[in-house]
Amino acid sequence: MTLRVLRPGLLTTVQDLGRRGWQHVGVTVGGAMDAFALRVANLLVGNVGTEAGLELTVRGPTLELSSDVLLALGGGDLGATLDGEPVPCWRPFAGRAGSVLSFEGARRGCRTYLCVAGGVSVPVVLGGRGTHLRARFGGLQGRALVEGDVLHPGERSGLAQRLLAELLAAAQPVAHWGAGPSLLPRFAKEPVVRIMPGPEHAHFTEESRRALVKERFEVTAQSDRMGYRLQGPALALASPLELVSSPVAEGTVQVPPGGAPIVLMADRQTTGGYPRIAQVVTVDLPLLAQATPGTRVRFREVSLAEAQAALLARERALWWLTEAVRLRGR
Repeated sequence: MTLRVLRPGLLTTVQDLGRRGWQHVGVTVGGAMDAFALRVANLLVGNVGTEAGLELTVRGPTLELSSDVLLALGGGDLGATLDGEPVPCWRPFAGRAGSVLSFEGARRGCRTYLCVAGGVSVPVVLGGRGTHLRARFGGLQGRALVEGDVLHPGERSGLAQRLLAELLAAAQPVAHWGAGPSLLPRFAKEPVVRIMPGPEHAHFTEESRRALVKERFEVTAQSDRMGYRLQGPALALASPLELVSSPVAEGTVQVPPGGAPIVLMADRQTTGGYPRIAQVVTVDLPLLAQATPGTRVRFREVSLAEAQAALLARERALWWLTEAVRLRGR
């Protein structure tokens, strides 16, 4: 079975959950910008949740299917259609041989994840299959997809085979079940993103610390998979501060000398020397991953205990989804 790229879209890459264990030698984790969406879409097609899928950005590709296959979409709504019929996110669906999957363009959010039963099979590089565009490795030759590319799924599980058979026998190719609204992030035109104080939070002026959680910040066009540059009130240190480069993580909010914060994202560097005023909580990273330039964001400070509780609640919900899919395919 193959997926043939008829049109590549704006930026379509193979992504997984990243490469871990290499930051000490300068290799960033990378992986999906919206890791939650990739995990859910994988679970819906009977994968274990770590397989590689396709990250589609703003304008998705046009793909031709060579045989019957189980698929699912997660994340933003890019107006997916299968042979001209709308296909929703967060529910598995069956694509028949010869079918064409295409996308009209972003309606809500800016990134969709397409998962196929068995995952997208590409070589493992440093423990991961995801595409690192800046370093030009991983994925399909370290680059975005182009017209004529052919992708091969890996071996699908018995669960995936049973789910596919059920959908092929049904009148409609899209399952009537999927990930419920209570599991999904609360996407909004003006998302409220929870943060915790960063290591240098206390070194900023009281006015800057207050502005961070009281004012709005706009995602600028100078944003990419490495980081989001925000425009809003300038954030200033109370006094000059000399820092050595220190570890950073996805969601670290750095403040360069100009005062405009940068939220580090999936392809962030491994260390940084700018003061870290805040850290975005893990469960709210999807809200930023789906934000387009021009989106206005507000931050809300929470405690470490609150952030941990939110993460545990999400992981518990994902476990229940995994069990529900497994029971559905029995």
